[in-house]
Amino acid sequence: MKLMKMMIALAFGGLLAGCATVDTPSRNSAFDPSIGPNAAFSTGQPVFSETMPSFQVTEINVLVPSALIVSEENVYYPRGDIVWRGEPFGDRHAQVKAIFDEALARGTAELQGEVPVILDVTVERFHGITEKTRYTFGGIHSIRFTLAVRDAETGLLLEEPRSVEADLKGFGGQRAINADLQGQTQKVRITDHLSQVIQDELRQPEGFENPKLGLVQFLNNTF
Repeated sequence: MKLMKMMIALAFGGLLAGCATVDTPSRNSAFDPSIGPNAAFSTGQPVFSETMPSFQVTEINVLVPSALIVSEENVYYPRGDIVWRGEPFGDRHAQVKAIFDEALARGTAELQGEVPVILDVTVERFHGITEKTRYTFGGIHSIRFTLAVRDAETGLLLEEPRSVEADLKGFGGQRAINADLQGQTQKVRITDHLSQVIQDELRQPEGFENPKLGLVQFLNNTF
């Protein structure tokens, strides 16, 4: 049964890669500050428009839920929500949170817009690559989180919360070794990547565009 499912997935993945065109949905609408916060209070719901304000981030709250399952299994594709081998063995939830804290703080430091906001980030998936994968052919750092943007003064949502997929190619073999020697460790690369992701999410109308990394990515995010 597992073999049959894999064969179907491979065939389906090939069709997706070879002939399908997927439309990328646009970002959820942003809050229109010209309407004023009283409009939201009068209806009990935030008011959204198609314009995108410029933000200044005053606070970032990162949550890595304890319910996320950690896997330390050294196989090509371990089952788990958190798979992280870029640091010594320890509290993986805390390690992932520290990466997000640093990356988001760095990525938002230069945002000096007109609207002060608070970011609420909840990690949904942080699936790096194992030693076995890294020292052979490499894989995909599969990362997903939810992002909510709130007004720093009222606490009201300025955008509809959204799920952000932020995958990154994981090096393998000699390329991984060379990257480490150059200081481009898994932790450094992922931190830099997430820093750019949050900038795109807050600056670009369409947000961050998750790269298309082939069949391995499709299987990672499907099963």
